[in-house]
Amino acid sequence: MLRPRIPVNPLPTGIVTPLVQSTSIGDIEPHHTATHAPVCNHHNAPAPSPAHSSAARFTPAGLALAIAGGAGAVLVVGAVLVSMLLAVAVTAASIAMCAVVLRSLLNGQHRHS
Repeated sequence: MLRPRIPVNPLPTGIVTPLVQSTSIGDIEPHHTATHAPVCNHHNAPAPSPAHSSAARFTPAGLALAIAGGAGAVLVVGAVLVSMLLAVAVTAASIAMCAVVLRSLLNGQHRHS
């Protein structure tokens, strides 16, 4: 995802300019200007623009289809969740009724003995 980019020579001369140029200290002369800011003499090419945008572009029909699909998915998920909740409620009620019936049978057995 994050890959470093190595700068290349922007001119198509076939000669690759090295990234670091060695200079001796004797070749460097101080340049003092009090009125002007130092000027950058590098000729940098602008960053290449991406070939395609990552943002999705929808036509009106595609947008309507996406909205309808999203609404349908929400309705299906909601129906599944409600049916699962209903199944849990029915199971709990049937277990509670079984417990009441068993307690009644066991209490009736203890009274008759």
